[in-house]
Amino acid sequence: MRFDEPDGRFELLETEGGAPSFFHGRKGAPVPEMPDERGIDPHLKESRRRLAAAFFTEVNTDLIQRSFRFCGQVSAMAVFLNGMADGTEISDFILKRAMESPLPEKGKGLIDYALERVFSLQEAEQTDRWAQVESAVLEGRTAVLLEGEKRAVLLDTRGYACRGVDTAQNESTVIGPAEAFHENLRISVTLLRRILRRADFVCEFRAAGSKNNVKLALCYLGGVCSEALLQEVRRRLSKVQTDVLLSAGTLGQRIEDSPLSPVPQTLLTERPDRAAAAVMAGKVVLLVEGSPQALVLPVTLSGLLLTAEDSYLRRPVGSVLRFVRLFGASVSVFMPAYFLALAFHHQGLLSSDILSTVIASRKLVFLPMGAEMIFLLLVFQLVREAGIRVPGAVGQTVGIIGGLILGQAAVSANFVSTVALIIVALTGLGNFVIPNYDLQLAVAYYRVGLCLLAISGGLLGLSCGCMAALILLCDQKSFGVPFLSPFAPKTVAREPLFYRGTVRGHGTAEDDMNGEAPL
Repeated sequence: MRFDEPDGRFELLETEGGAPSFFHGRKGAPVPEMPDERGIDPHLKESRRRLAAAFFTEVNTDLIQRSFRFCGQVSAMAVFLNGMADGTEISDFILKRAMESPLPEKGKGLIDYALERVFSLQEAEQTDRWAQVESAVLEGRTAVLLEGEKRAVLLDTRGYACRGVDTAQNESTVIGPAEAFHENLRISVTLLRRILRRADFVCEFRAAGSKNNVKLALCYLGGVCSEALLQEVRRRLSKVQTDVLLSAGTLGQRIEDSPLSPVPQTLLTERPDRAAAAVMAGKVVLLVEGSPQALVLPVTLSGLLLTAEDSYLRRPVGSVLRFVRLFGASVSVFMPAYFLALAFHHQGLLSSDILSTVIASRKLVFLPMGAEMIFLLLVFQLVREAGIRVPGAVGQTVGIIGGLILGQAAVSANFVSTVALIIVALTGLGNFVIPNYDLQLAVAYYRVGLCLLAISGGLLGLSCGCMAALILLCDQKSFGVPFLSPFAPKTVAREPLFYRGTVRGHGTAEDDMNGEAPL
C-alpha cells in the first residue's frame, strides 16, 4: 500500500506566508492596516524601489515606468498601468509636451510650472503623499515624478475598455427610459447628472473601505436630504473594513440595520431614473465602482412594491397595476398556508364541491398534503434558480421543462395532486409580480414558515405567524426610518400609496414613484 512513502502532492500549510483567509480570521472584522504616511522621496531611485516592492515589478510587467527628461534636462519618470491608462494621451499630452517645453525661470518650482504651462490634461493635481501616488496609478491615472521634487503630478489618463450603456434587464418597462447604470463609476454619475441638472446635486467620491481601493459615490441633494441621515451613512461607511468590495449589494449588507432579517433594508436598482427620483425625494444613493446597480436608502416596504412605470402611466392604469401587484403579493404569501389550514383543520369552511374535488385529486397521492405543498414550493424555487443561472435561451427552456413537463409528469405519476399544483402555480405568478428580487426571496421564507404554522395550528397558527411577522417588520428600520411607514407608526404621506396620485407639479412625480414622502 506504500504507507511508508511521503505524499508528494501539493499541500497548502497554515504556517506558510500568504495563507488564504479560511485558515484564520473567521470571527470578527479584519484588522485594518495602518495607512501609509510616507512622503514622496526626492530621488527617483528610491521611488523605483518603492514601486518594485508595492507592484512586484520583477514579475508584474503591467506597471510601466517611463523615464524621460523633463524640459530636456531634469530626470523624470511617468508611472502608469498598461491597459488602464490611455497611451495616446500619455504620449501626446504628457511625454511630448514635457520633453519639448523650455525650462522655467529661476525661482519657479518645476511642479507648479508643469501644472500651469506643460501638461494640458483637464484633470491634474499634485500630491506629497506616496499612498496617493499608488492609489492614482491603480485607478488608471498617470503619476509624474521629478528628480529632486518631493511632490508628484497626478494626471487623469484613464482609458480602460468598457461596454457601452445598455438597457435595464431586471427592471424593464414598456414606457419610460431604457438606460441602465454602468460598471464605470464616472458613467453612472453622468447618467444621474443628465437627469438631475441641478446645482445642489452633490456627489461625494470616497473610498469604499476596502484594501482594493474601490471608490464609491455618495449622491444626494444638498439642503433637501436630511443632515442626520447623511451623518449616519458616512459613519457606517467609515466602519466598513473588508479586503474586497465587489458590488453595491455587498456594501448594503455591511451597513444595514438588521443583518439577520430576510427582508431587504436597502433598494438595489439598475435604473438611473428611479435613483434620480429617490435623490429628489431626499434619499441617499450610493454608486460603487464596478457595480451596475445603485443602492437607495432608506427604503420602506411600500417603496419595494412600487415600480417606475407606475408614474409613467396615466393615473387610472397606474392605480390598477398597483392593486394587481399588491393582490399578487398577498396571494404569493398567504394562499398556500391558507389552503393547508382549511384542509387540515377547518374542512367545514370548504363547500362540498371543493372538498370533493380535493379528495378526488388526492385519491392515489401517497405524500401527505403538507409535505406535498412544501415539496412543490421547493421545486418551484429550484426551477426558478435553474432558469436564472443558465444562459438566456436555455433558461427559458428550463422554465418550460420544469413548469409543464415536470408538473404534468408528477400529476400523471400520482406524485402530487392537481389542486396543490394549481395553488403553487398561482403562488409563483404572484411571486413574480413583486418587482424587487430581494423581496421575492424574502417572501419565500415567510411562505414556508406560514405553511408549517398552518399545518400545526390551522387558522390560529396562521394568525399567530402573521402577527409575529408583522411585529418583526414593525420593529425593523432602514437607516432610522420604520420599515412599515407611513402605516406603522402612523405618519403623514404626501401622496396615496395604494392608488396612484395625480402628477400636479414639481416633486409629486418623484414621491409617487418611490411611494413615500421625503425625510
